[in-house]
Amino acid sequence: MQGLAQSLDDPYTQYLPPKENKQAPEDLNGAFFGVGIELGYKESTLAVVSPIKNSPAEKAGVKSGDLILNIKDEKVKLDIDTRNMTLPTAVTHIRGEKGTPVILTLFRDGGEKSFEVTIVRDEIVVPSVDLAFIEKNGKKIAHLELHKFGGRTDKEWIAKVSEIIAARPAGLVLDLRNNPGGYLDGAVFVTSEFLSTGDIVKQEGRKSSETYRVDRKGNLTSIPLVVLVNKGSASASEITAGALQDNKRAEIVGEQSFGKGTVQEVQELSDGSSLHVTVAKWVLPSGRWIGKEGITPDVKVEDNFETKDIDEQLDMAVETVLK
Repeated sequence: MQGLAQSLDDPYTQYLPPKENKQAPEDLNGAFFGVGIELGYKESTLAVVSPIKNSPAEKAGVKSGDLILNIKDEKVKLDIDTRNMTLPTAVTHIRGEKGTPVILTLFRDGGEKSFEVTIVRDEIVVPSVDLAFIEKNGKKIAHLELHKFGGRTDKEWIAKVSEIIAARPAGLVLDLRNNPGGYLDGAVFVTSEFLSTGDIVKQEGRKSSETYRVDRKGNLTSIPLVVLVNKGSASASEITAGALQDNKRAEIVGEQSFGKGTVQEVQELSDGSSLHVTVAKWVLPSGRWIGKEGITPDVKVEDNFETKDIDEQLDMAVETVLK
């Protein structure tokens, strides 16, 4: 079954055995022991979509876009190349007991050779939404960080939106950096908060297509808005950023996003396993396919990792929203 899925030459078409299939919802809905990396592919090579905020991987210096070439776990005598490895298999190898190390061989764009990084596993609690307020030129700006589109996102989102309404800020920065995506209905829910009407995304298949539109009355349809993205923004976060950009509701600030623009249909099988098959692609209101190049920012800014106390991208987003 795994070989059958791999023969289609699409890294996101996969067969998940029962154990790996059970793990899939945990990333969106719960906590687990691991290093805190959201995985994907770059040209069929296993890659870091984004390190989870404050995770062991982030603290070890792992960055969005890093290619993972090898996984080594000396405790279980594992030393395996990742070529043709499925995402669930990679997750199984990288996760493990709390306090145990795993060694990843990485290659970073612009580097001359691969390098190893040792990461000690810990409990990973995946956050959904964080809110802070920034004072700039005597005005208050809401900084709303959305880390994933998961099972609890809607409830947490509603609570933070209520805080924003009560604070009456001059503008809002929606921070989707290192947000690897999640549920489509979460993307539609969040995007509908900022748009009165309009198309959000089209699911385009070979024989049929379906357009998702604004489906509720949002509470933040008039507040000045800027959206932050980077290389770790993927899938549902690209849908939200792209829809707001195409509907001319917000300027996008940051870096080119990841470019994960395909749809997988899941067939649950009787033994607890599942088959995930790519059946369509996400197309934005303007006709752009997310998977081709991702989201291109209106204002391109790279974060300088050498200036740890300065967030250049966030600073630019705040300046942009105050214009």
